[in-house]
Amino acid sequence: MAKTWVNAPEPEALGGEPGQTAGTDLHLELSGEGSLRGQLMHALREAIRSGRLAPGTRLPPYRSLAQDLGIARNTVADAYAELVEEGWLSARQGSGTRVARRAAPLHPDQARGPRRRTRRRVLHDLMPSSPDAAAFPRSAWLASARRALAAAPSDAFGVGDARGRPELRETLAEYLARARGVRTEPDRIVICSGFAHALKLLGSVLEGSVAVESYGLDFHRDLIEEAGLRTVPLTVDSSGARIDELPATGARTVLLTPAHQFPTGGPLHPERRAAVIDWARSCGGLLVEDDYDGEFRYDRQPVGAVQGLDPDRVVYIGSASKSLSPALRLGWMAVPGWLVDDILAAKGPREMWSGVVDQLTLADFIACGAYDRHLRRMRQQYRRRRDQLVGTLAERAPHIKVSGISAGLHAVLELPENTEDAALRAARRQGLALDGLRPYRHPDSAMPPRDGLVIGYGTPPDHAFAAALDALCLALPDPPQDDPPQDGRPLP
Repeated sequence: MAKTWVNAPEPEALGGEPGQTAGTDLHLELSGEGSLRGQLMHALREAIRSGRLAPGTRLPPYRSLAQDLGIARNTVADAYAELVEEGWLSARQGSGTRVARRAAPLHPDQARGPRRRTRRRVLHDLMPSSPDAAAFPRSAWLASARRALAAAPSDAFGVGDARGRPELRETLAEYLARARGVRTEPDRIVICSGFAHALKLLGSVLEGSVAVESYGLDFHRDLIEEAGLRTVPLTVDSSGARIDELPATGARTVLLTPAHQFPTGGPLHPERRAAVIDWARSCGGLLVEDDYDGEFRYDRQPVGAVQGLDPDRVVYIGSASKSLSPALRLGWMAVPGWLVDDILAAKGPREMWSGVVDQLTLADFIACGAYDRHLRRMRQQYRRRRDQLVGTLAERAPHIKVSGISAGLHAVLELPENTEDAALRAARRQGLALDGLRPYRHPDSAMPPRDGLVIGYGTPPDHAFAAALDALCLALPDPPQDDPPQDGRPLP
């Protein structure tokens, strides 16, 4: 029989203080043969052994559990007392009965014996595009949350609008115009849970092929293809994607990262920014602009969004994932007016993706200036880290070139041909988590594969960054050796 315990006061020492409520529910199944006390003890042991009841978990008072299970109170009391004697439980006056701290669960791996192979421990996380989690502005965010909750109208806690909260959309329209050169209105902004969510929504309303940069996230390409669309690669060079290749693809949609090509690191050249708008106007096409880290430019002021050149031909997508934290699950789309209804129909009649409290908090966080202050502080931090990366390589591995502009949360290290796999293996031996460049290449790209490492310098805490760079230098390939003279004489 299966029973669930419900809250009830219990005066006994083993079960709780007088008038106290344990405050948790406990599901137990009594089955098998033998006495009820034995069945109860077996059920509790199995719950502890499996880890369902973790060490330190408080058990319900035995009067309440007895009532819910339909058995005598003394039966539960005797079972508790015996499990205390066996060491499964502990009991203290005023603290009730708890799972003993030493009663650790037996994991399946332990039951089978030691593993033959163990995964190497990650000592330094240099995976790309993750911000410094320790730098999240907790105090300022909390202050904004308090103000936002105090000022929120009652309807904010009802069924959500699929567009997102108007407070956030209005604030974003002003901020994006000021900081990113985006031209839009609150009614043309749709809140989403991040870029991937936005791309899934677009995939459900687009048709045909989508041109993409020949180097990019395979995850994004997969989302497009899962929607039944084909991806066609565009060559990427030091000036960004080759826009002149667009007409031959037959695509009516193109996905670009114009401010900071991911992952190779270059911006889209001004002539190509204009050219992609001309292409979209001439064929009724659409540019999907991924502005994933547009605020983080270190060698000059950030370049404005391409969307400002023609808001009717560009879907602008941004998020808080790089600027604040991916844990917030907050993004935004500035959508051409003719596409808004289709996007909302794809999203559904209600907001099911982004929490209202976080939307209200972000609106206040931007409006009070805390967002700008946080971005300025993080620009300084990330610029120092990139400079430290470049400086360390110049000193200890001058044969390794850092490509791309001074921007964002990652950099690409150019490696000699056919050395990427060896460098990744060496990195794992040093406890480094990082990416190679080759997996980002579109499988149908005509571009020859490039060897490189994609280094994220945003994640490590400040105190550990120097050690991460030391480990990185140890993983890099040695400089190429000059060929020996043809006559066999030794090099000078």
